[in-house]
Amino acid sequence: MGLIFDHVALGQRVLFGSGKAAANLAAEVARLSAQRVMVIASDSATPLARAVAAEIEVAVWHHDVVMHVPIEVAEKARAAAAEAGIDLLVCVGGGSTTGLAKAIALTSRLPIIAVPTTYAGSEATNVWGLTEASRKTTGVDDAVLPVTVIYDASLTLSLPVEMSVASGLNGMAHCIDSMWAPRADPINAALGAEGIRALSRGLPLINEDPAGAEGREQALYGAYLSAVAFASAGSGLHHKICHVLGGTFNLPHAQTHATVLPYVLAFNAPSAPEAEARIASAFGTADALTGLQELRKRLDAPKALSDYGFTADWIAEAVEVVLPAVPVNNPHPVTIENLTRLLQAALTGEDPRVLLDF
Repeated sequence: MGLIFDHVALGQRVLFGSGKAAANLAAEVARLSAQRVMVIASDSATPLARAVAAEIEVAVWHHDVVMHVPIEVAEKARAAAAEAGIDLLVCVGGGSTTGLAKAIALTSRLPIIAVPTTYAGSEATNVWGLTEASRKTTGVDDAVLPVTVIYDASLTLSLPVEMSVASGLNGMAHCIDSMWAPRADPINAALGAEGIRALSRGLPLINEDPAGAEGREQALYGAYLSAVAFASAGSGLHHKICHVLGGTFNLPHAQTHATVLPYVLAFNAPSAPEAEARIASAFGTADALTGLQELRKRLDAPKALSDYGFTADWIAEAVEVVLPAVPVNNPHPVTIENLTRLLQAALTGEDPRVLLDF
């Protein structure tokens, strides 16, 4: 019957170069003819952001950045942008910072230039997320896709190895989830596989030489590929689980993704042999789970949700919230029983192989 699929590629400019962020930002601000720029950066990232923005005129600096983008934080930022007559948003930081810029763009339709300092990948997607009353809502809107992404590996040098690992494995989760997400197709599967290869190469190099450029460049490259794949394929089971764990229980974003990933891979892989083979090939191992677990062992990756405050008492509520959001095309049927078992294993850091064929 041949290949049949429907693929949408998002339009975005990507500028990649170590040590070039300030010059690239100035050139993009000029290209876009922006007159009133709002720079969004957390307090901790502000010194870095000021260096990146050294060659442009900034109308407003905004530092109130909170994980999972609470609605009240978004409303405050939206008001600040409107009051100052902002015509361009620049976000310098990780996923929370990019998420806040997206929250402003969602209602204002202002363009965004994203300058990532982690491997979260949000900068390359048209997905937004907001948290209200302990529930995280996500959606898709092309208005939140940054018009330009400026990648500069030197900006990630201050990211500690432990956080680099968690953030990079968050990118790895985008790659793997894209293999069986609602709109999975051969193009985003190819991007996801190349993202796995780049992250598998880059993260160990960061672990071995935190000040080296090669590992961080490979990780940024892999994070971008992972995000493009995710934006095309949509949100699969892994992301549905992690959005609930983050939005409902306020678990840290990157560490949660890094912890849950092997359990979803073990759960889905036996029911998705083609995807499993592609993932295994990208890792260069006989099977996908072995490849991921060998990498996680090298990196001393996050192991248990209990390390981040999650408790057994919350599992039932998590299952209740996740189940209605599970994609109908998930390779393995999801039930109250097997989702509960998955979360129990992730809670304690149990060997994910217990979920194979569960």
